[in-house]
Parts: sequence; structure tokens; C-alpha cells
Amino acid sequence: MSMRLSEFPLSYLSAAGTRAERVLPLTWYLLWVAIAVCLIIAALLWIAVRRNPSTAAARTESPQSIKDVPLVRGADPVRWISVGVAISAIPLVIALVWTMVALANTSGPPSNPDLVLDVTGHQWWWEVRYDSTEPAQVFLTANEIHIPVGATVLVRLHGADVIHSFWVPKLTGKTDTIPGQVNFSWIRADRPGLYRGQCTEYCGSQHAHMSLEVIAEPRATFDQWRAAQVASAPAPTTPDQARGRQLVEYRCGLCHQVRGTLAGALSAPDLTHVASRRTIAAGTLLNNPGNLSGWIEDPQAVKPESLMPNQFLSAQELADVRAYLETLQ
Repeated sequence: MSMRLSEFPLSYLSAAGTRAERVLPLTWYLLWVAIAVCLIIAALLWIAVRRNPSTAAARTESPQSIKDVPLVRGADPVRWISVGVAISAIPLVIALVWTMVALANTSGPPSNPDLVLDVTGHQWWWEVRYDSTEPAQVFLTANEIHIPVGATVLVRLHGADVIHSFWVPKLTGKTDTIPGQVNFSWIRADRPGLYRGQCTEYCGSQHAHMSLEVIAEPRATFDQWRAAQVASAPAPTTPDQARGRQLVEYRCGLCHQVRGTLAGALSAPDLTHVASRRTIAAGTLLNNPGNLSGWIEDPQAVKPESLMPNQFLSAQELADVRAYLETLQ
């Protein structure tokens, strides 16, 4: 049975980064205020329903004209309304001031980031470009972001087709990706971990299957990962891998790029190091041989309406393609 990214909860009630930690106390405050309001309203309704049941029954048993029903006034309503408004205003004013402070503390972007990423939202996957002043250090990946622990990361957000929204709740808030416009966000992870992100702006039928992962790791581990990502794809070492590369260049290369081969298109995720990623199909499936075969053989069964077509490969061709893709570490 395939495993999905939902096994890793998308919780906004805990934080692992500087930006999220500045918002988390406000989140808890608003949550408790909302719970208190619901409990108070429920209690008042219960009291109103239970109050003077015998009087209500007596009126039901002896119907009379509305003109004959005596007008019974309770306590001064203006006074109670004023008290209610005053009590309600206190938590609302606190929330307003606290929100302004939180916005000021999380505004950006940072002036001197340690790392710059260009993240583009597509239907339905995330393109990630690692920028650098050295052209040889620039590379593309998809649906998986690696960052060093403690580094301030500037994220420049782009929209390729419709409006998406970039959100990694344990690290940063929501920011839209809008076609024709560059928006900015920033993240900083204070401890190592795997943090799930999600598109939170409805963008079509597979909106729910547009996830990403942010992997925060020690600087040395990140440097090793980046050096591996910059490298071109390794050459095949077996006949089935060689046949698989030819199929990838001829079939997959119309949309995908594999650096160091004839596959050079940029309209779909870069596959140069696809085997190093934990998931495929934008976090829909874990990256293992069975799921990889199923995704290649019938992508519409996994993500209906996605732009990846069925290539109608034979069993041998599918095995060859999988053998080659598994070398792309």
C-alpha cells in the first residue's frame, strides 16, 4: 500500500523556526478566546432554555391573543448590552495590538539572507531554484527544500499559472504566488527536522496533492547535499540503465530535464536527482520502486488532471526507465 505525506501532520500549533515562533503565542491566544466565546454562548443559551419552564408551559396551555400577553421586562437591556460590548472589546483590542506587533516582527524580507530561493507554484507541484552569485552553483529541484539549520532563507515566490499559496506552518506563514508578480517570504529553522508545507490557495482539482517538504539539516550535511545536487546525472552502468536513459531522453525529455543528458525541457520537475527525494508527485507518494512504477505507468490514476500523460510503456520499457531513474541520486 502506498504511503502518503499526510502521515506527517501539517500542524500550526507548534513552531520550529524564528518566524513561526513569533506568531505561535498569538495563535494560541486566539484559539482560547474562540473556545471561551463558544462556551459562554452555549451556557447562556442553556440558561435561556431552562429558565421559567413552568411559565412557558402555562402560556402554551391557555392560548390567548398577543394583545393579552403581559409585557415582562427584565433588567435594563442597555446596561447589559454595554457590559457585553465592553467585555468583548477587551480581548479584541488585545488581539488587534498583538497582531500588529506580530506582523512587525515577521515582516521582511531579510536584508542579508544566507540563502536565496526562487519557488514557483505550478499545477500541481513546486519548482525550487537555488540561486547563487556563481552560475555553476545554481540548480533546480522540485517539491523538496533543503536549508541549513539557523540560516535565514529568502524565498522569492512566483506563480506559473494560477494563484497558489506557499505555507510551511512550523516555519513561516502563508504567502501567495501570483502570476506576473514576485512576492517575498522568509524562513529560518532553529532545529533540524522535516517540516511539511502545503499550497493553501485553492488552485484546481489536485490542490490537496500539492505539498512540499522543508528539510533543515546541519550546515555540513546541507553543503554535501548541495554539492551532489549541482552535479550532472551519472552515466548508466548497465544495459537496462542505458536503455532507460534513451527512453527518458526521448519520452520524458519533452517536459523534464536531466542535466548531462539530451533531456532538457523545463516545463515539469527537474529529474537530475529525483532518486534522492523522499517523495514523488508533489508529496503524494513515497519515493520507492513500486510507487515510482505506478506513477510512470498511470499518473492519472494517482493525480487526475495532472499534466503528466501516460506513456504506454511496455513492461520491459517501464523496468528500464525505473532502473535508470533509480541511479539519479
